[in-house]
Amino acid sequence: MKLLFLITGFDYAGAENQVLLLCRELRARGCEVRLATMIPPVAYLEELQELGVDVVSLGMKKGVPDPRAIFRLARLIRQMRPDVVHSHLVHANILARVTRLFVRIPYLVCTAHNVNEGGWRREMLYRLTDPLGDLLTNVSREAVRGYTERRIAPARKIRLMENGIDLGRFGGDERGRLELRAELGVKGEEFRCEPESGEVGREVEGGDDAGAGEAAKSARIRREPFVWLAAGRFVPEKDYPAMLLAFAEARKSFPDSVLWIAGIGPERPRIERQAEELGLSGRVRFLGIRTDMPELLHAADGFVLSSKWEGLPIVLLEACAGRLPIVATAVGGNAEVVLDGVNGYLVPPEEPAALARAMERVMALPPEDRRAMGQRGREHAAANYAMSRVAGKWIELYEQASGRELPAARALPKEAHEG
Repeated sequence: MKLLFLITGFDYAGAENQVLLLCRELRARGCEVRLATMIPPVAYLEELQELGVDVVSLGMKKGVPDPRAIFRLARLIRQMRPDVVHSHLVHANILARVTRLFVRIPYLVCTAHNVNEGGWRREMLYRLTDPLGDLLTNVSREAVRGYTERRIAPARKIRLMENGIDLGRFGGDERGRLELRAELGVKGEEFRCEPESGEVGREVEGGDDAGAGEAAKSARIRREPFVWLAAGRFVPEKDYPAMLLAFAEARKSFPDSVLWIAGIGPERPRIERQAEELGLSGRVRFLGIRTDMPELLHAADGFVLSSKWEGLPIVLLEACAGRLPIVATAVGGNAEVVLDGVNGYLVPPEEPAALARAMERVMALPPEDRRAMGQRGREHAAANYAMSRVAGKWIELYEQASGRELPAARALPKEAHEG
């Protein structure tokens, strides 16, 4: 089987993450896979090369329409003659459909990755080009429902295909956790419980207790700051201003708490200025691009997401895999991943006060209750979003579309990693 993926760009983001994992699954079954990007790719290039996936850019510039891309894509399709073309994200989906006017595509499946892909003009383009596509998929039940209700696609031509995650990558040991926390400036403080009063909180000073007995040593406890982790691009829909306002409010009750934010994007300078204005400079750490999300999740104590809208965020699946309690806004597919009161708490979007209360609620839980909440999230992800299950659904679709059956997966020489 030959399969061509088409995507707008290739950065460290959720849709790209899914394409990378699908490339791996397909290559493990001997499928010939190529990846075409509208603008030059910048992420996962080594992993794709190791998988034997040829990457081609159509040479477009971001934000600049270029009709020549249609003919470049048509030429690529004529050369490769794929059994299936699978496009991702709105620009690539529209491009693939229009290109079908100029070249034969046996089967075209287009995947949207959000409940909102940019307003009524794009939705109108979806409607106008619908006859040129065979199937439209989206990543959450809420997104599929919304697309059907807004008549972006007829119910018979839209299907739910969830995002998937490689659960085996998420774990870790206590030593690695503490080392990463220390590297990022988070260290616990040692305190001693006074036997005569039962109170905890007097700091142990230097080596004053060097000669204390075993009972006194056993009374020492270690209190660590609560670390929140957030991850995603600095763009308006992620609503980081609301997250910072919520964190500033929650710190009034939990002054030792810390917030790590992993990601890049055009709004980062503005968010950094807001953190300074709120007096959070020493408590919010901007981490930039990270390729060690499993380790970050293991080092954190909770995950927070403040988006105004979403599809089915990979970061929430990763937080579940990392066994973290989650606080998220009730938008898009978030409620399908975060079961309110089970593995986290959901709040309305654009309400920092509600987000703050939910964060305080998690921090107030005993550690064993937080661990139990995180474990329930892991079990939920394993049952519904394991990559083996999701990839199996895609492979079944590709086989039905092409009339070709793929062989069983074989081991690849080196694992490709998600971001």
